[in-house]
Amino acid sequence: MSLQPAPEKPSFHRGSFAEEIETARVDLAKRLLRGDSNDTPSERDTPTLSPSGSNSPPTSDSDSVVSPGEEDLVADSFAFAFDIDGVLVRGGRPIPEAIEAMKVLNGDNKYNMKIPYIFLTNGGGKTEEERCNDLSKQLEVDISPAQFICGHTPMSEMANKYGTVLVVGGEGEKCREVAQGYGFKDVVTPGDIIKHNSATTPFRKLTEEEYANSKERDFSQVTIEAIFIFADSRDWAGDLQIILDLAMSKGGRVGTLSETFDEGPPIYFSHNDVVWSAAHDNVRLGMGALRGIVEYTFKEVTKGKTLTTHAFGKPQISTFEFAQRLLKRWRKNEHGLNAPPGTVYFVGDTPESDIRGTNRFNEQAPNDWYSVLVKTGVYQEGTEPAYKPRVTVNTVLDAVNHGIEREMARQQDKIRARKPVLKGMPKLRLDKAPEMAIWSPDEEREIEIFAI
Repeated sequence: MSLQPAPEKPSFHRGSFAEEIETARVDLAKRLLRGDSNDTPSERDTPTLSPSGSNSPPTSDSDSVVSPGEEDLVADSFAFAFDIDGVLVRGGRPIPEAIEAMKVLNGDNKYNMKIPYIFLTNGGGKTEEERCNDLSKQLEVDISPAQFICGHTPMSEMANKYGTVLVVGGEGEKCREVAQGYGFKDVVTPGDIIKHNSATTPFRKLTEEEYANSKERDFSQVTIEAIFIFADSRDWAGDLQIILDLAMSKGGRVGTLSETFDEGPPIYFSHNDVVWSAAHDNVRLGMGALRGIVEYTFKEVTKGKTLTTHAFGKPQISTFEFAQRLLKRWRKNEHGLNAPPGTVYFVGDTPESDIRGTNRFNEQAPNDWYSVLVKTGVYQEGTEPAYKPRVTVNTVLDAVNHGIEREMARQQDKIRARKPVLKGMPKLRLDKAPEMAIWSPDEEREIEIFAI
């Protein structure tokens, strides 16, 4: 049986070959980015892309095709989450590769796609909006509070649980303002207590500004229902004294002393990092160190009593659960993506909090939380991390590129696995064309295809 070619012959010539190859390359890239919309992937499946702003998934291949330049392509089956200090910023200055990493995430990559991302830091002491403004300037990109979690952000969910609370840490009145913004009804600071009784902290005297900002209170009529350490203390000795006074009090009443030392209010720390990466060559002590000192000193002063405190932040599972909810809202509101991502790449610099927390959460999460350790912060190259990441890279830019290329490789493998295999087809041979080459127009001739 002879199959005749179509009446209009294809035109292959040297002048158009490069264009044909480029067209084929772009078409292949679009197919890889689009994925196969006829499948229903699990939450741990490989990546597909959706047009930015689309509120519903494509229903057919034709619906899902988005040509480069027509709409923004958004990766809908993977996302990133970042620690900040030691990953993106160090000592208040951006790590150079971090600026480039943000550009890649926002579409400046060879796939012309945007990848959703959020920030999850144990730091705090300012409102999320103020932290985002600072980070936006440092990284040269607009960052929304809707994609940002401070160490104390999850504490906002406890605002309706307690009435009067003591808030510790941070600069000036900022943590009081943060707590009030969360909805806490009555916020006390260490400055308020020192203003009421200056003998509370023998070695700390309030400055004129601190005295003016501190509130006049009759603490004989006040019951502290909970203590929240929102940010790193600026006066460890004074804050330690006030925290211990309340921990040993009768039901949180200032100036009282319990006989059993088990009547004090609950104490919550926004995170438990013992050290963190700052501008200094060596790591600096963090809130986790203060927490350890509070518990140790309480035991010494009470002759062996144990003080149980609580911590938010990484590596606590509750903080990662909060991040999962925030990422879901951000993807839906910003990108119109309703399904959770199959993979979340968490990039951190501290094995004890970032990597430990990611790995623990991954054991129970419905999707894959993939831990990435960078060498620009707490972790020191050549040492063995206490908690093993899935991968270790040099910088955050390497982490972003690793995640993207890993997802695209998985997508290519998936497409190859779906390639149809035709069986029972006749063998074909080319006649009158023993040598295939690129012909000029005057060399083009008909090719007859025969079934044998």
